[in-house]
Amino acid sequence: MVTELGWYYLGAGTLLFFFWAYGVVSFGLDLKNKIIPGIRGMIAEREAQKAEEERERERDEKKQQLY
Repeated sequence: MVTELGWYYLGAGTLLFFFWAYGVVSFGLDLKNKIIPGIRGMIAEREAQKAEEERERERDEKKQQLY
């Protein structure tokens, strides 16, 4: 038979487990909804900037060839 102190221990462990599980799920949702889209946006922005620089460089080369 579990003593009264044992019941408190089991209750506290169960309560802490639920907070831990909530934290794990919350972290997963933050990754899915905030961090990963942010990283994808940064990568897309960097690629767009590189493409714009390439277009500008080609434009400058064409100008130089015309003169």
